[in-house]
This record gives sequence, structure tokens and C-alpha cells, in this order.
Amino acid sequence: MTDIIGKHSVVEIHYTLKNADGEVLDSSAGGEPLMYLHGTHGLIPGLEKELAGKKVGDSFQAVIPPELAYGEVDPDLIHTLDKSMFRGVEKIEPGMVFTAQGEHGHQHITVKSVDGDKVTIDGNHEMAGQTLHFDVDVVSIREATPEEIDHGHVHAHGDHHHH
Repeated sequence: MTDIIGKHSVVEIHYTLKNADGEVLDSSAGGEPLMYLHGTHGLIPGLEKELAGKKVGDSFQAVIPPELAYGEVDPDLIHTLDKSMFRGVEKIEPGMVFTAQGEHGHQHITVKSVDGDKVTIDGNHEMAGQTLHFDVDVVSIREATPEEIDHGHVHAHGDHHHH
């Protein structure tokens, strides 16, 4: 049984993620803890770095700058398109999210603004450019199985996939 988080530790954490204004963006509280395999980029780099060396029962706060989280906002991912590009969508409104097939697999694209027939979309991650504030509790740590290490991710019991 490993007591501290290192490479190939399977770790369960409870976390609450807030933005710089203290709004909760995401939280595992009240649900299942988040389980991840350490050292395989299952988490944003800054959070994984903070978790290294932690023990079960540790609680900590981490403030993670954008470059160690979801990256800075990339202006090249913000485009203005003609409304005719959105076939089959009756009403396009800011805040709508579309999934597009990008060069890196599926990409979520958020509609930023609509001005007449011009629609401005943003392909950045919704948390790009944000400093993230995490409250983390380490729930459990175990060694990964050889199979998990081989596959690079955790095999949960019953194998639920949710991100």
C-alpha cells in the first residue's frame, strides 16, 4: 500500500473548483470522489503537481495559473462566422455550445456573441485564461494495477465513464 502520491498511484480526491471570484465551477462534493491515475496527465498539470507527495487525509488549497491549467486564451480559436454556417439551428444565442470535429478530436465551441448574421465563436476551453482555485481532500491512494499502468487510466469498478 503506498502512502504518498507518486507515479502510478491511483488516487481518489474530493475537490471543489472555484474561479478567482469565488464562484464554484465544479465540485465532487456530495457525489463520488474523482479517481485518477497519477503521472498520466489525467488532471491538469498544476493540480497533479500539487498532489504529488500528498497523503490520505491531506486537505489543501491550490491556486493554479492558466498556463498550468487549461492554457491561456488562444485568439486563433476565436472566429466570426456567417450565420448560414449553422445549418439546422433555428436560434443562435450566446452561451450555446456546439461540438465540432477539430484536428485534436472533438472540440467544444461556445457562441460568444451574435450580431445580425455574424456569429462569434470561441473554441477555447471554457476555463482557458482562468486562474483556478481548488480545495482538495485526498480520500484514498493505492498502487495502480499493471493493466491500469499499461492503459494509462483507471479501471473503475463497473467502469463508469464520466468527466
